[in-house]
Amino acid sequence: MPLGNRYRTAPGAGTLAALLLVLIFGSPFYADWAQKNTDPDTAGGWWLRLLAWPHWRFSSSDSVREVVAADLKAILLVVLTALFLILLPGSQLARARGTISQFFAGWAAYIFAGGFAALLTTLILANPSLLGAFRAAGEGATYGLFVGWIIGIATLGGRRGVG
Repeated sequence: MPLGNRYRTAPGAGTLAALLLVLIFGSPFYADWAQKNTDPDTAGGWWLRLLAWPHWRFSSSDSVREVVAADLKAILLVVLTALFLILLPGSQLARARGTISQFFAGWAAYIFAGGFAALLTTLILANPSLLGAFRAAGEGATYGLFVGWIIGIATLGGRRGVG
């Protein structure tokens, strides 16, 4: 019996999509490429650079605290996406799978996850400030707004949960 859409959960599919986005576009290779080969003054260049926002890295020139904060932001983005996909009621209240409420719940989960991941990781940096935390949360929410539609599409058609 083939494993089809019948066994896919919306939170699982959205979390997998978030993990893939972070692993691929948050990689040092993609982030370096986007920085060197795109123009931030064009919409396409800005968006390609935005995809690298939850970057992870291993660099000997950075302080351990900065490396941990960057990596923690990427990890928290995936974990918080899973948490918000489970907690948001959009897909719970949908009468049928694949409805627009699942799409918006997935998109909203990524916006919230981006904002909270940035906020939390900013607080562990050296000399954190409330203004810096607010700015970082805004950057994370911006990332979620412009990239989260991918998570919304991934959650379409999935079952609500395990059970």
